[in-house]
Amino acid sequence: MKKYILLSAITIALLACTSQQSLTNQKIDTQDKSPAEIVLAFGSCNRTDLPNNLWDDILQDQPDVWIWGGDVIYADTENMNKMQQMYQDQLADPGYANMIKNIPVIGTWDDHDYGLNDGGEEYPKRVEAQQLFHDFIGIDKSDAYRQIPGVYTAYDIAHPKGKVSIYVLDTRYFRSKLTPDPAPNRRYQPSTNKSDTMLGAAQWKWLEQELKNSNATFHVFISSIQFLSGEHGFERWATMPHEMERLEQLLTKYQIPNAMILSGDRHISEFSQKNLPDLGYPLIDFTSSGLTHVYQSFSGEPNRYRTGEVVNKLSYGLVRIHMETKKVQFLMRGNQQQTYQQLEIQYQ
Repeated sequence: MKKYILLSAITIALLACTSQQSLTNQKIDTQDKSPAEIVLAFGSCNRTDLPNNLWDDILQDQPDVWIWGGDVIYADTENMNKMQQMYQDQLADPGYANMIKNIPVIGTWDDHDYGLNDGGEEYPKRVEAQQLFHDFIGIDKSDAYRQIPGVYTAYDIAHPKGKVSIYVLDTRYFRSKLTPDPAPNRRYQPSTNKSDTMLGAAQWKWLEQELKNSNATFHVFISSIQFLSGEHGFERWATMPHEMERLEQLLTKYQIPNAMILSGDRHISEFSQKNLPDLGYPLIDFTSSGLTHVYQSFSGEPNRYRTGEVVNKLSYGLVRIHMETKKVQFLMRGNQQQTYQQLEIQYQ
């Protein structure tokens, strides 16, 4: 059983807004970290048959929460027994088991833990796979959240200087089939069908209601696939440009302060940055991938929004939110506490 002790001025409230119930109902020991900041750690692309040497580094960074960005396991199967065993193998990993004794865990899935490579609504075992994912994350069997299709939800982290809201998005359960690209070395091209959806009607309705009513200081969106980088030929939000525009329009319509996106999937890490009209601050998409394997032969790809360089080393993402100054540090972190790249943004 996880036990967290509150020993500083920070009060952490992880509340599932979808079900109006607490998903974790836990307090976090913050005795060795500055009460001035909230720290988020996240990562993706984790094979259970490969070693992960980053769990101890993540624990040393003392984040307030660990966020899975997808591909927790590589199941790619309709065999639920096989999928369940992979989740159990991950839970039995000594490094991971030690970390989650001290850090609460939330997150979303991507295609390989969803069960179908590049899969969406066509995956026939999505209902069963959802329950296994909830089991792994630690959602109580009686929680009403389990009855809602998909794994999207929201969390609040309260602080004396404001609040951080985390929106865990599901880009799998409702997503329309992607449009194949006939060009060599490219899988998918942008869809021209405005009825194609990334999040589905119910999730979009929920998200707009959340943003409309939000009083958070910072808004963090968890997307298993990249949002801003749209020129490569793999999965990305840009396969449905109208869905990208929809999220951007929600940010400007409700004048959402200090929004950022954390993404995974690509087996590389990079920072992307876009200035939206009337938003007043840059929208950052911090991609962190992967935890156990990376695109070692990466030789480059266009990304008009890239800031800095692509990192193709095993790494996780760290986001340090300084609540009083509203300065945020985005760090690509590796084994033995290495920092491969860093970006700082002064928010409002």
